[in-house]
Amino acid sequence: MAIAVDFGTSNTVIARWNPATESPETLTLPGLSLQLDRVPPLVPSLIYVEKPQANEVIVGQAVRDRGLDIAADPRFFANIKRGIGMPLQGFLPDIDGQALTFEQLGEWFLRSLLTQVRQVAGDDDNLVLTVPVDSFETYRLWLGDVATALEFQEVRLIDEPTAAALGYGLTGEQTLLVLDFGGGTLDWSLVRLVAPAQKQSVGFLLKWRGQGAEQTSAQKPEVARVLAKAGENLGGADLDQWLVAHFQTQGVPDGPVVQRLAERLKIALSTQTEAAEAYFDDETFDTYNLALTRDQFEAILTQNQFFERLEKGLTQVLQQGQRQGIDQDAIDAVLLVGGTAQIPALQRWVTERFGAEKVRCDRPFEAVAQGALQVAQGLAIEDFLYHSYGIRYWDRRNNRHGWHSILPQGQPYPMSAPVELTLGASVEKQPSIELIIGELGAASTQTEVYFENGRLVTRQLGGDAPSVQPLNDRDGARTIAQLDPPGFPGSDRVRVLFRVDRDRLLRITVEDILTGNTLLDNEAVVRLS
Repeated sequence: MAIAVDFGTSNTVIARWNPATESPETLTLPGLSLQLDRVPPLVPSLIYVEKPQANEVIVGQAVRDRGLDIAADPRFFANIKRGIGMPLQGFLPDIDGQALTFEQLGEWFLRSLLTQVRQVAGDDDNLVLTVPVDSFETYRLWLGDVATALEFQEVRLIDEPTAAALGYGLTGEQTLLVLDFGGGTLDWSLVRLVAPAQKQSVGFLLKWRGQGAEQTSAQKPEVARVLAKAGENLGGADLDQWLVAHFQTQGVPDGPVVQRLAERLKIALSTQTEAAEAYFDDETFDTYNLALTRDQFEAILTQNQFFERLEKGLTQVLQQGQRQGIDQDAIDAVLLVGGTAQIPALQRWVTERFGAEKVRCDRPFEAVAQGALQVAQGLAIEDFLYHSYGIRYWDRRNNRHGWHSILPQGQPYPMSAPVELTLGASVEKQPSIELIIGELGAASTQTEVYFENGRLVTRQLGGDAPSVQPLNDRDGARTIAQLDPPGFPGSDRVRVLFRVDRDRLLRITVEDILTGNTLLDNEAVVRLS
């Protein structure tokens, strides 16, 4: 049996497969889960650090039940997922003299969560984890390391929008557009469900432990083929801050309580046309009334270019689909998932573009986690690379390093034909050739994540080059060829063949053009995302 975890910026959902009913069910974790009317059990993604040296933390709803999220306490953290794996991280407070990282906070949260999950789930020993489409490989590797440390037999990863498509229970050959809008990310995914050949195997997206590279299903699985993806670092937490900024113009001070009330107003306006909350400042003894209507909320969204950003993401994913012969009219259904996707203005925006008959929004919280279980129950995934990859070179004209793309975003894998690159020596008597391989993010912006005035902040930084995460920039990993005899500038010396296998491993073959020797033969270098 298997369990699935959708680790979210605001809330986390845990699901398991019920063999008695042969259907997924969402787990309730005593003391950690939040129970609301018309909402499935959710674990708030909150953590309070009591004793860092002893790894003693409080997580989930227990943080709120003890009132640990109200005061501006440096031991309390929310929205930690946003900082994990980010190339730019700012200040985090030391707790009891111990420096913290977003990765450490996330590990404590998931360890506490998964330890109790194992107690509730019993013999379930397979784990499926979901990841945003725009996450870097460092986040994926971190997530897998945390899970395998708890000794699950098998750990698999699936991107959140694809899981959502499966979680809505749609079957047959269909083309689906998934809009996953949670607390921290806005992800688009164009997915096609197809029926493969009878003997097609069910492969792992990420394999950590087990008895083989693949398993086969006794049933004929469906395949979720990902056609296009787009994502950005925008979520419900950002909308909450927009509301806080709005109330600050009315003289309401910023702080954890006001942030909490802004979130409650946002949620209330999903079912009401107006909402109000009262705030009492126990330091100044002032009382503030926070009131908001849907129209005012929509004006705030407009002011912050929310709808322009929606349009940009939709255009990007549709353009990718068009390159594969899929236009907007070919989309059979649009699935909305994530708590922030319940905003009426967002649903109206989507409906205006696709028609009410195509839009599905009745399972915003559970679709991702329950859809992830389908991977463990006999569903194959055909996928492509989420990011572009390139090699670093010295740009003499601009006197700085640049990046040359070798594998574009959207490259299907496993690759049937390699990408070929020819390299030469750059200095006299060069003894070896090094390659630094990088994961290329979106051009022109980078995201900085830092802790300021008791809250987590993300900021978009401008730039004129792609954000890059080097994957092998360390001693012993850069060298791909030892040259014997040494190389000299002015002629090609090695031919490098790049290929991605079914496990997303980038493999290279290196041939010495001068001697005719094969220096590396299908050698695994890094795992791609």
